[in-house]
Amino acid sequence: MDAQNLQPIKLRYGIVGNCEALNHALDTALQVAQTDLSVFITGESGVGKEVIPRLIHDNSQRRSRKYFAINCGSIPEGTIDSELFGHEKGAFTGAIGEHEGYFGAADGGTLFLDEVGELPMSTQARLLRVLESGEYIRVGSSEVRKTNVRIVAATNVNIQNAIRDGHFREDLFYRLNTIPIKMPALRHRGDDILLLFKKFAMEIAAKYSMPERITLSPEAEEVMKRYKWPGNIRQLKNVTEQMSILLRDTRVVTPAILADYEIWPTTDEQSGLVRLNHRTADDHSYAQEREMLFQMINALHREINELRQHITTAQPDDNNATEHIVNIPSQMTITPAVHVQRPAEAVSTPAEVNDNTPYAEEYVEETLSIDEQEKRLIIKALEKHRGRRKKAADELHISERTLYRKIKEYGLEEL
Repeated sequence: MDAQNLQPIKLRYGIVGNCEALNHALDTALQVAQTDLSVFITGESGVGKEVIPRLIHDNSQRRSRKYFAINCGSIPEGTIDSELFGHEKGAFTGAIGEHEGYFGAADGGTLFLDEVGELPMSTQARLLRVLESGEYIRVGSSEVRKTNVRIVAATNVNIQNAIRDGHFREDLFYRLNTIPIKMPALRHRGDDILLLFKKFAMEIAAKYSMPERITLSPEAEEVMKRYKWPGNIRQLKNVTEQMSILLRDTRVVTPAILADYEIWPTTDEQSGLVRLNHRTADDHSYAQEREMLFQMINALHREINELRQHITTAQPDDNNATEHIVNIPSQMTITPAVHVQRPAEAVSTPAEVNDNTPYAEEYVEETLSIDEQEKRLIIKALEKHRGRRKKAADELHISERTLYRKIKEYGLEEL
């Protein structure tokens, strides 16, 4: 289907853009909609994967039946089987009545399983059985039930890596991946970035009755197209809304203004920082979540070693000379971009500096194990966001399920 024939579909679902990869994804979704084949959608977080299953359902023979979108990563491991397949009364503590579950409620309709890569292995086995035979068993029951549900799944992780690491069943992947659809990242969509910016700017101006919407200068347009957009469409919308509200002196966005919002055409190598927020679906795996924490810890250790060198090399020229001592604050912090903030140097009163001083004791004795360091990072993130686990997981760049498991592992449930 050519781009012109796709235009009514784009208008119906609020899809903006004309890049070839996007048009191919939409065309594939429309072709497969009339079948009952399973569809597997891949793409980075924030690229708009959720529009594809809705489009498939609305253009299928199941359009008059129920459609459910389920985020598998947001349901705790202990209750996900009950949520998906239902449970019997008394099946577990708190099961005061029967629960039908999504597979029962969606009989004849469509289920969209977002973040399917986060499913526990036991749940994956149950899902495989449903895909193969249409049969499932409620939690706490021995009765086999039947359902006729179409599955559309999506993930932002590299499933091949998950299979290799033993976190995802290979046979389930092949069942889900009957028809693969890949949604392109925003940085690969060229002029679509400018079209989306214009759309969001117009929407926010109309919503708040602004006399004029914001626009981009020609130089700013180039910056926008060359920026990496790690948060994809979601990030672009947030940045556009922020600038629409906060810019008062001008309504023309320049590269200098974009820089204030950390939008610039740089690479990871130029930044010199550990840029966890630039991960993509192609380079992510479950093993990397722990590896990212290791990188944060290693960055902290490097800073500690540099501080130790500053302390141990500070020697007086003579007995009456005034020494310059590194004034170390009581706490070091790691910013969201994993940049370790160095304390400023200050002139202190004369003192003998060696490894026995309070300054050295406080920061040289950082020899905790990896698990202890990981626990400290999780505690800091939870305290910073006042126990809001989703925000803490986003800052640590791990999934909510991984954070939930770590909280239980380290006994941090009360935070």
